[in-house]
Amino acid sequence: MGLAAIPVSTLLTRRLYAQVATPSDPLVLESGRVLKSVTLCYEVFGRLSPERDNAILVCHALTGDSHVAGRYRADDPKPGWWDDAVGPGKALDTDRYCVICSNVIGGCQGSTGPSSANPDTGRPYGLDFPIVTPRDMVRAQARLLDQLGIRRLVAVIGGSLGAMQALEWAATYPNRMQGVISIGGAGRLHPQAIAFNEVQRQAILNDPDFRGGQYYGTPGPVRGLAIARMLGMITYRSDESMWAQFGRDVRGPGNALQRGFDVTFQVESYLHYQGQKLVERFDANSYLYLTRAMDLMDLGRGRGSYEAAHGLIKARVLAVGIRSDLLFPPYLQQETVRLVRAAGGHAEYLEMDSPWGHDAFLVDFPLIAEPIRRFLDSLERTDGA
Repeated sequence: MGLAAIPVSTLLTRRLYAQVATPSDPLVLESGRVLKSVTLCYEVFGRLSPERDNAILVCHALTGDSHVAGRYRADDPKPGWWDDAVGPGKALDTDRYCVICSNVIGGCQGSTGPSSANPDTGRPYGLDFPIVTPRDMVRAQARLLDQLGIRRLVAVIGGSLGAMQALEWAATYPNRMQGVISIGGAGRLHPQAIAFNEVQRQAILNDPDFRGGQYYGTPGPVRGLAIARMLGMITYRSDESMWAQFGRDVRGPGNALQRGFDVTFQVESYLHYQGQKLVERFDANSYLYLTRAMDLMDLGRGRGSYEAAHGLIKARVLAVGIRSDLLFPPYLQQETVRLVRAAGGHAEYLEMDSPWGHDAFLVDFPLIAEPIRRFLDSLERTDGA
C-alpha cells in the first residue's frame, strides 16, 4: 500500500512492514557481516504530499519503537512514546508533515533482531546475530525510504540513540535531508556512558537463565534484564529529579530499621517497578545489541577523523543539550555545534533547562516544542537557497 493511501487518524495508527534486504540484495554491515533478510517495522503519522517532500524521520532511543504517537486501539491506556511531539498542531505537525518512524535493526518490536529467525537455521539468532551500529540502522532506514519513494526529508530527529542515528544520517546521506535535530546525543559515546552500558550488559550475561542467548521459549534472563534497566534508569534521571520525585521517603508503614533488605525507600520501589515493566516488553538480547551499538557509535570511523566527519554534514543542525543530563552531558552537543561550524556548516545549540536528566526529551518535551517548530519553519525558508 502506498503512503498516500494509508488512512490518517489523529488517534489510531498501525504497524507496517517492509522487506529492506533479501538474499539477492543483502544488507552489508559495518562489520563486514551480512544480513540476508531484513524486515523493518514502521509507522506513519500524517499524509505524504504528492511530491513526497514533506516527510520527517523520527529515530527512537534504546528501548523505543516505531509507536511514536497515537494509539493502536481507541481503548489503549497510553499513546505512543512521543505523543507530546507528534500530532495535529504539535511541533511535528501531522497536518503539515508526514512523520515516519521505524524500529531499528537489532530491536525486538517487529524489525529484524536477535529474536528473529535466522534464515540459515530457522531458529532465533540469539548471539549469532551480527553486531550492528547506528550507521547500519541508518542504512536500513534509507532502504525503507527508497521503497516509499522519499528521496529527501525535511528533517531527521531523535533523542539519545535516536540522536546518534540523526547525526549518522547527516554524515552518511548529506543530501537527503534539510535539517537534523539531535537531542541529548552525540557523534560518539563518552567513556563513562560506555562503562554504565557494560555493567548493564553484565547483569544480563551473568543471569543463569541467559543460556548463552538461546533462552527463547523460556522466561529468559528476567532478573538480569530488570537489574540492567534499574541501572539504566539511574543514568536517565538526575540527582535533582530524584530528590524532587522521591526524596528519602519510605515506602509504606512500619519501621525502616526492621526491614532488612526488603524494598524500603520509594526510589527503590520505583526502580523495581521500571525493571519489571521492561521485562514484560523487551528482549534481553536486543538490550545487549543496542547498548553495544551506542558504544560503537563513531561518526569519524572510516572518514579520516571525528572532526573531519562533521565536514560531511550539509544539513542545518539543531543540537539540543539537557542541563541535568548525566548520560550525554551538554558539552557533547556543544562540541557537535562547534565542529559543524568549524567545517563551514550551519549549527545551532539549544539547552533544555530541565531537572529531569536524560529523560527530559521525553518527559519535558514542551520546553523545546516551540524552538523545534521554529527550526522546522526555518528549513522551509532556506531550502534551495
